[in-house]
Formats: sequence, C-alpha cells, structure tokens
Amino acid sequence: MAELKNINSPLRLNNGVTIPCVGYGTFRTPADVAEQAVADAIEVGYRHIDTAAVYGNEEAVGKGIKDSGINRHRLFVTSKLWNTERGYESTKKALDESLEKLGMDYLDLYLIHWPANQKQFGDRAAEINAETWRAMEDAYHEGKIRALGLSNFMPHHVIDLMKTAKVAPAVDQIEVHPGWPHTQEVKYLQAHNILVEAWGPLGGQGAKVLTNPTMEKLAAKYGKTTAQISLRWILQQGVLPLPKSVHPDRMVQNTQIFDFELSDEDMKTISELPNLGGQCKDPDEVDF
Repeated sequence: MAELKNINSPLRLNNGVTIPCVGYGTFRTPADVAEQAVADAIEVGYRHIDTAAVYGNEEAVGKGIKDSGINRHRLFVTSKLWNTERGYESTKKALDESLEKLGMDYLDLYLIHWPANQKQFGDRAAEINAETWRAMEDAYHEGKIRALGLSNFMPHHVIDLMKTAKVAPAVDQIEVHPGWPHTQEVKYLQAHNILVEAWGPLGGQGAKVLTNPTMEKLAAKYGKTTAQISLRWILQQGVLPLPKSVHPDRMVQNTQIFDFELSDEDMKTISELPNLGGQCKDPDEVDF
C-alpha cells in the first residue's frame, strides 16, 4: 500500500481509477442537515463523498457540493442502488434518478447496496445480482460510472457474481470497526484486488467502540481520540474508512490520523476486541 499522507492520498482501484483514501459518509444524515454538512466537509478538505439512494439525501448532497463551489471533477462521489430497484431495467432507471438528484452526469463509484439473498429470492438471488450487475456494466461502458462496486457482499456472493461478471468489482463496502473486524472477509477481498471500504468505522448508533476501556487506554497512549484510533486501525489494514459527522470540529479530528502509527501489538489487541455493537447484520438474513 502506497504511503498515505492525508485523507486525499490516492489509492488505485483495479481499473486504474484513483480514490481518496478516506471518505466522508452521509449515512443517517437527514436531507435538511446534509447540504450544510457536505459543504462543511468539503471546506474541511474531504474530496470523497459517499451517499446512497436509500439515505434520502442525494439531492441535499448534490446541493452541498454545489454550495462548496468546488469543481465536480475534483471530487470522488459514490452512490448506491437500493434493494427495491434490483434487476436490469430498474437499475438503469435508478442510476439515472440518482444522477438527476445529485445534479451530475456521472458517478465516480456506484454500488449494489445489498446482495439479493436466498432467504428472500431462493435460487433466483444469484440471477438477480447478475442482472443488476449487467446493467451497471452497461452504464460503466456508457461513461455514467467510473468504477463499479458492491456493498455488504460477503466472499460467497462475490464468487457467485464473478461467474457472469465481465467487469470485476473494484470496491466492496462492508461494516468494519473495532469489535466487528470482518478479518477473513477483508483478507479475501484484498487478495482478489477488491478495495475494502469500511462503513460505520466508528461503530454507529448504540455501539461502544468510542467508550470501550481498551480503546480509551490506547487513545491515551497515542495522545489521540478513540475515533482516531479506530480510523487508524482501519487504514493500517489497507481498508478505506468512511467516517460520518455533522460537526466540523469532529470532521477535522477524523482527518488527523496520519501523524502516528499503531504498533503491531496494538493492532492485534483492537482486532481481538469482542462485539461492541453496531448494525452487525448478516447479509444472508436481511429481509429488506
């Protein structure tokens, strides 16, 4: 992994496109807050913005980008296809709707938000994922998407998809934070040249990542916050974190993770923490 100096240090995806190594997440940021939050994040220095159709804030995110006055081409913008829009024709339509809401003519990255699973679709699940992916491949070749990816796909979903895919996924965005490391999944994806992005890198609502005594002890040791320790732990695994905050001071804190390095021993300690909460959903068990 190339030396990372700041949140916009580039990582190279498997199709040659580069992506800033830390993104600004907008999960659970309501539309009436997202416009200002995104403009603030860009002011702080973020150039990688992550949203999704189901967040209900794409229009606000697009306005926040416009408010910032920054040239669109200097940003890396991701959105995601929601579960109700899977399938070839629905995917193409949903992508166009996302672009319209964002006020853009292309996305840097477009993800399938969750895999269709057997619990809901039986033997049709793999076919639904394949048809969704085919629509995304066509949009990629049309120049509407610069890179294609997945979200919440576990290795067995990726294996199924690759049986028919003509373009390999560049990214898989999964839940990764202390207490929910997905260690084996991360290693599998990285071994197959798929960049792992961490959603919920600080644990999210109700999680105890930021108040865990071990994390607090490490924060004191390094003179950092528990959030910074968590983000650094993610980065040092070659995983791209997507921290979310609507507070400019915390947005700044989340960028200050490049002036220290966790020891191998401390990395291992964090990786072995027991479940600290978070969503922690099994993609094969979700029914939405």
